[in-house]
Amino acid sequence: MISIERLSKNFGSTHAVRDVSFTVSKGEIIGLLGPNASGKTTIMRVLTGFFPPTSGHARVAGLDVADQSLALRQKIGYLPESVVLYPDMRVRRFLQFCAEVRGINGGRKRQRVDAMIRDCGLEEVTDRLIGTLSKGYRQRVGLAQALLHQPEVLILDEPTVGLDPRQIIEIRSLIRALRGSTTVLLSTHILPEVSMTCERVVIIDRGRIVAEDTAEGLTRRLQGEDRTLIQVEGPADDVCSVLKTVPGVDHIELTNGAGAATCELIAHSSTGEPVRKALAAAVVNHGWGLIEVRPLAMSLEDLFVRLVTDEEAQNENEKPGTGKRK
Repeated sequence: MISIERLSKNFGSTHAVRDVSFTVSKGEIIGLLGPNASGKTTIMRVLTGFFPPTSGHARVAGLDVADQSLALRQKIGYLPESVVLYPDMRVRRFLQFCAEVRGINGGRKRQRVDAMIRDCGLEEVTDRLIGTLSKGYRQRVGLAQALLHQPEVLILDEPTVGLDPRQIIEIRSLIRALRGSTTVLLSTHILPEVSMTCERVVIIDRGRIVAEDTAEGLTRRLQGEDRTLIQVEGPADDVCSVLKTVPGVDHIELTNGAGAATCELIAHSSTGEPVRKALAAAVVNHGWGLIEVRPLAMSLEDLFVRLVTDEEAQNENEKPGTGKRK
């Protein structure tokens, strides 16, 4: 549904997007994850026909973004980070106006406006002025206008930025409800956003793709070691000394004070379940109380930091004059 091949976008000497390639299948919800100024918004503006690419190709719903921009916009719903609404219009009238601009009239206009008011949870504010709405409701109105014409592709730029926790949960639920029926490309710099909403993640930093996979797949690929959390009723120093000798354990990390009655440790190893069984057996055999043994997954924050750090190190190695690979 979305196909990007070696896409680059320059603004003078600034390379906002560099040789980016990825695809999004029909009905998928994909997260474009990266820090501010990483190139996410530029990619989205190219996909919506707002910017022409400097080089490379991008197609959305089978249409080339450079050569078929007008036809493309009929198939796309777009919610920019700073959504443009008319504060002096009431919610229903605004959605009716957006439908008319899209060429939706008559009975279908009433049907679509009513459906969006219902699906986006706007029943309580239908007749209120948009300028009096909370940020969360304004985001809902923006999402409703983007979905009015039943687009094949929905592009959302930072859809939850500035919202409070309850509003974030509500917007996430609205987006998840589109899975399978609408292809969604969602950009964010908020790490939990992708794991809560998206099926796949494209991580971008300084205009380049750093990694592409599911959140679970990234964890498996990048963790490089298995981590096991252990809670034991017993003397921390003795427990650490014993668990260090368990076959397969690389090292033991004590995460609470050595003087505590219950110690919490993280065992680092190259394998998972066999080491966990051996750790549990070692604790029980020494007569200590075993409270918990469980695998400890790497967080998205850990993954992102590692990916970006690796990318920075690679770029540094490629610089002329470093004596390393160019």
